[in-house]
Amino acid sequence: MIARGRSALCLALCTLGLALLGDVSRAVPMDDQDYYLQEITNRDHYYSFPYPGEEFFPFTEQPGEEGPIRAAEREEQPGFKPSRKELKQKKNNKKGKPILEPPPDCPPLGLETLKITDFQLHASTAKRYGLGAHRGRLNIQAGVNENDFYDGAWCAGRNDPYQWIEVDARRLTKFTGVITQGRNSLWSSNWVTSYRVLVSNDSHAWTAVRNESGDVIFEGNSEKEIPVLNMLPVPLVARYIRINPRSWFQEGSICMRLEILGCPLPDPNNYYHRRNEMTTTDNLDFKHHNYKEMRQLMKTVNKMCPNITRIYNIGKSHQGLKLYAVEISDNPGEHEVGEPEFHYIAGAHGNEVLGRELILLLMQFMCQEYLAGNPRIVHLIQDTRIHLLPSVNPDGYDKAYKAVAVETRAIIAWMEKIPFVLGGNLQGGELVVAYPYDMVRSMWKTQDYTPTPDDHVFRWLAYSYASTHRLMTDARRRACHTEDFQKEDGTVNGASWHTVAGSINDFSYLHTNCFELSIYVGCDKYPHESELPEEWENNRESLIVFMEQVHRGIKGIVKDVHGKGIPNAVISVEGVNHDIRTGADGDYWRLLNPGEYVVGVKAEGYTAATKTCEVGYDMGATQCDFTISKTNLARIKEIMRKFGKQPLSLAARRLRQRARRWQRR
Repeated sequence: MIARGRSALCLALCTLGLALLGDVSRAVPMDDQDYYLQEITNRDHYYSFPYPGEEFFPFTEQPGEEGPIRAAEREEQPGFKPSRKELKQKKNNKKGKPILEPPPDCPPLGLETLKITDFQLHASTAKRYGLGAHRGRLNIQAGVNENDFYDGAWCAGRNDPYQWIEVDARRLTKFTGVITQGRNSLWSSNWVTSYRVLVSNDSHAWTAVRNESGDVIFEGNSEKEIPVLNMLPVPLVARYIRINPRSWFQEGSICMRLEILGCPLPDPNNYYHRRNEMTTTDNLDFKHHNYKEMRQLMKTVNKMCPNITRIYNIGKSHQGLKLYAVEISDNPGEHEVGEPEFHYIAGAHGNEVLGRELILLLMQFMCQEYLAGNPRIVHLIQDTRIHLLPSVNPDGYDKAYKAVAVETRAIIAWMEKIPFVLGGNLQGGELVVAYPYDMVRSMWKTQDYTPTPDDHVFRWLAYSYASTHRLMTDARRRACHTEDFQKEDGTVNGASWHTVAGSINDFSYLHTNCFELSIYVGCDKYPHESELPEEWENNRESLIVFMEQVHRGIKGIVKDVHGKGIPNAVISVEGVNHDIRTGADGDYWRLLNPGEYVVGVKAEGYTAATKTCEVGYDMGATQCDFTISKTNLARIKEIMRKFGKQPLSLAARRLRQRARRWQRR
């Protein structure tokens, strides 16, 4: 790859660093306690409880296999914001008094993940449709204009202690806890400061959660974004659960978002359960992994499949954590001429961990299937060099906000060193595949469709993932937050969604040969462990299909007349204003949709050449090799250098001839 100018690289470094953080215009100082800066890349989320059963998985880390972690390799352990009652009990523990028991291992019912449908949410009143019960989901985001359809919470129509929001679990459930937030809004401040919890089996007769002194009044929120978890004193079994606000922010109104923790009880005759049930037959390690566990899992995969895997690091984070990647190839550690390179990366944002776990599941799956002789996986590994980087930002979001440049430099160096052809960066919080450009051309617009010269190729790549995902193109699925991407089949041009300056997608397209897309793999950025098998089933086929797209288009080797590969030769396609360059061995890959193309090649000191190459519909890139010869001037220069002489200008040669004639006289 041709060397970049220092100023250009500096600009790219700065802009890519901003993009890895997301929209930094929304960032606020840590003193503001914004939830998204509070929640870092730790795996102990506010509802991340121990996995029930402790069943052994072949990839589960065994105790004693690795020594203590160095101080630089420890991850912080943030959790939910506890109520004052819990804080008092923790303080009392210092005086020898008992502390709270560990919370039960019941997962969320699924308000955030949309498992709970809009028809299962009811409320006493609503201020308007966009503030109805269906919007009372944990972490739901309001639209830019906070219009009547997409607002950021359930808000009661009146401010009195008789309002409620209710969840129908549609089966008997052991309810164990409630998580609440205020209203997501740029313009108003609304949250509930205390509430009661009631349960029922018929939605008519209600029983309040009580203790020795009467109805329990749970402490709510003190601001609108940080989730607050309250565990019930005793788990209660019922079908319905109702939250009854008792007090609220004085300058606001009754508004809340929530999630319910509960364990559905076995009921094989329940129609709703059977319809929504999702199981997996893959024997993988479905759990959240901290940094040490992630590293140990990589070692376990490498130990099981040593002939096709290699662990390496691309650099270090700001805190000194190594950025580990796993290579999967039939010849790991070496670039094979004619074999394309692919990568998945995740974890750029510390609070989006689903992508990280999907990549860890993918490496386990590919190892298992290769050993089992799955022809599809075996063929993919033999013909592709795959790189999996599960955690770009192991320090976590709030640390990376202060010093993201270290990880950014490592990513840039990695992408410029390896001739990647195709890549996907996994993110969370939505269900859509975004393709470049991610930045609008006009400084006066924040949303505008901004296509690349390869727009038709990017749209196909995005659709290849979205169409094979279980939910992205499902017309019956409701939007995660405010955007409905069904009109484009689960895909979107990044700039038409929201502009991002210096995104990794734009950087890859403009400064490398790689076509990069952002893949938003789920509405919930941090799903409970019990949700991981379903999330894996949702994305497994898509992850594999997208990797296979690296073999579409044309490929070849550019050689001289002696058969030696020519590096850094420019490959152009007629009608497409985007060139790529050959690698160190003269090989190249150019992603193209089916069709007939006039392909040209040029290199410094060589004659240019063109040929027509046809791309078919079958999987597999069309071979399109070039053999080019040196120009006459290049050959003369080579001969003169070989014999230690330099070519003379005609004027200098004539002066010498005149001098010789004069001497003869």
